[in-house]
Amino acid sequence: MKNNETLITAEGLEELKKELEDLKLVKRKEISEKIKVALAFGDISENAEYDEAKNEQANVESRIAKLELLIKNAKVIKESKQKGVVSVGSKVKIKDLEYDELMEYTIVGSAEADPFKGKISNVSPLGKALLGKKIGEIIEVASPTGDVIKYEIIAV
Repeated sequence: MKNNETLITAEGLEELKKELEDLKLVKRKEISEKIKVALAFGDISENAEYDEAKNEQANVESRIAKLELLIKNAKVIKESKQKGVVSVGSKVKIKDLEYDELMEYTIVGSAEADPFKGKISNVSPLGKALLGKKIGEIIEVASPTGDVIKYEIIAV
C-alpha cells in the first residue's frame, strides 16, 4: 500500500462522497447566508455572529479539502478470496473470553472507522490482531490500561 492510499470499503467511499456533496452544495450556502446576515449588522470588528460564521466556514472548507484528498487517494477494499480468514473488509464475530461477551465488527480502513457503529480500523490494536487469523483462533490484545484481553474468533 502506498503511503497516501486510503483503504476504504465501497460503502465507506460512497458515504464520503455524499458528505462531500452535502458540504459543497448545502453547507456552503448556509454559511454564506449566515455571513450575509452577520454583515448586515454592521461593524464586523465586534460581531460575534460574523466571527462564528467565518470559523464555521473555515472548518467546512478544511473538511472539504480532507474529504477530497481521501476520495482522490481511496483504494477500495476488495473481498478476500480466502474464506474464513480475517482481512480488511471482513465482518468478524469475536468472543471476549473473560466476560463471555460476543461482539461483531467490520474491519475497515482508518478513514471510515467508527467503533460505535461496529467498524474498527485495520491499524487499531484489535484490528491488527485479527488480520490474517481464522475461525477458532484465540488472539491477545493489550488494552489501554495494559491488561491483556483474550478473544476467540467465532465467525468471519
